Amino acid sequence: MKIDDVTEILREAAETVILPRFGALAAGEVSEKTPGELVTVADREAEALIGRRLRELLDAPVVGEEATAADPTLPRALNESPAAWVVDPIDGTGNFVAGRPGFAVMAALVRDGETVAGWILRPVDGTAYVAERGSGAWRDGTRLHRGPAPADAAELHGDVLTRFLDEPARARVAAAAPRFASLGRGASCAGVDYPRLAEGERDFVLYRRILPWDHAPGTLLLDEAGGYARRLDGSPYRPGEDRTGLLAAADPDSWERARALLT
Repeated sequence: MKIDDVTEILREAAETVILPRFGALAAGEVSEKTPGELVTVADREAEALIGRRLRELLDAPVVGEEATAADPTLPRALNESPAAWVVDPIDGTGNFVAGRPGFAVMAALVRDGETVAGWILRPVDGTAYVAERGSGAWRDGTRLHRGPAPADAAELHGDVLTRFLDEPARARVAAAAPRFASLGRGASCAGVDYPRLAEGERDFVLYRRILPWDHAPGTLLLDEAGGYARRLDGSPYRPGEDRTGLLAAADPDSWERARALLT
């Protein structure tokens, strides 16, 4: 398997299933799988196409976001199988439904519980991010190198996804906000947030809910670009772990400064 083969599979899904429906979804093509969680016909069709094509490259279980909604036991493969695919057919479905370009198609390959390769495709502009453990992170063939963040917290620009935080956590975030140069709410799409970190547009992002299809590709991209993504206790991220809380940052020092102020 060549790493670019997966990129082409994601492009195929984007061009044949996703983009033809961008800005053209009919009312019956959008629904809620849980309160506030949108799913479209494009999500389901793209996941089926991507999963089928990935298994042609490597016959391993596919842990897809939409398939997991129907069968919550699927993520067990991330710990129990020697290899498994992770697929997010449309990350940022809310943006996709609203006609905003901040959505992505993502996939990752997990071996022995560890993410070893990740792919993020932004369909609207065609930008592709690829990472392979030990071989670096790339944007459209150009190697990414994330430089260190400023040493002063007052110069850091970050995001906190507050939607899934409890009230005490939200209060801590609100109290800490003036200590940073800026503190936003993210792009509602991990496939946008992680590349922004890797390319220096943000210095940290704090997440509470950690679903493997949202974070397996991006954490590897950031790590391979020179950034630092860890659980809040400092342990490495592994996609098969059912825990909450993840802080991604430019480097270990900015990670520590953000954690101290936000948690």
